[in-house]
Amino acid sequence: MANHASTKKSVRQNEKRTLINTSRKSRVKTFLRKVEEAIAEGKKDRANEALKAAQSEIMQAVKKGVYKLNTASRKISRLSARIKALG
Repeated sequence: MANHASTKKSVRQNEKRTLINTSRKSRVKTFLRKVEEAIAEGKKDRANEALKAAQSEIMQAVKKGVYKLNTASRKISRLSARIKALG
């Protein structure tokens, strides 16, 4: 365990941030799952709506530092390509 007061504080902060970031990642995954389900059902209009909501949520996660911008862009790009392929 840490001995310095500042190190103890940083350990506490890391635990808080870990919980917050975990919940943010979980939230993003929920939105992504909704898009995946719409794609699996073949409903293009519903998938587009779900992607729009997911895109917003992903970019908020980027803003908070949970994901990097390139990772988010890749996820969005791949999902939109799959929706486009539905025809």
